[in-house]
Amino acid sequence: MSWTALYASFFATMAFGILFNVPRKSLFTGGLVGMLGWAVFVALTVNLEIDTITATLFAAFSVATVSQILARRYKMPVTVFSIAGIIPLVPGGMAYATIRQFIENNYTEGVRLGSITLLMAGSIAFGLIFSGVITETFSRKRGYPKGNSSGG
Repeated sequence: MSWTALYASFFATMAFGILFNVPRKSLFTGGLVGMLGWAVFVALTVNLEIDTITATLFAAFSVATVSQILARRYKMPVTVFSIAGIIPLVPGGMAYATIRQFIENNYTEGVRLGSITLLMAGSIAFGLIFSGVITETFSRKRGYPKGNSSGG
């Protein structure tokens, strides 16, 4: 795993945190969340050779779970950490490649790349939702108050 890629994911997450107007005191921690998500994704795809869709699901789940924990610890909405934290996982480059294939009349490749892009986006959404459901389930069993984990 490249340290350069980890640093890039950290700073990209912090930059999007600034764009989304997250509180300054959470920028560094949010950057670490984004870096964690990217590290999980790369570790699964490169080291364990898991497909990108499954790796995206686990990375998004990791980001969301850590975001839930940090939201309770710092008494902030979970979205402060999770929204910026998933930025390194968003398949923007693949979406660009999809559109490019359609423009170049390579429809078969465009459909293939578009399908992968949509599945990756769905994996991100499912990872975030699944983490929220599990966190709420365990919080209720232990008697923890809801707090700011629901985003409000």
